[in-house]
Amino acid sequence: MLIDGNKLPTIKNYNLKYIIKGDQKISSISAASIIAKVSRDKFITKLSEEFTQYGWDTNSGYGTKEHLKAIKKFGITKYHRKTFSPICDLL
Repeated sequence: MLIDGNKLPTIKNYNLKYIIKGDQKISSISAASIIAKVSRDKFITKLSEEFTQYGWDTNSGYGTKEHLKAIKKFGITKYHRKTFSPICDLL
């Protein structure tokens, strides 16, 4: 299994290899990256319909100033990434 980046996850019974900038070097990693991005964008669009107060329809799920203000005002959802430093600070 080829991994884009410089760290390997812990997965038993798989032969793993990381490739720095793999999305630029390996076509299958590039394709997987595109599929993941499109899937994520569709998911964010659905979230923006359910959680209108976070502005996901305009910020694509990234931590803009407006999004961070909404987090402080409304709290986090189960969909917010707990490892994102502003959210860690709130927890």
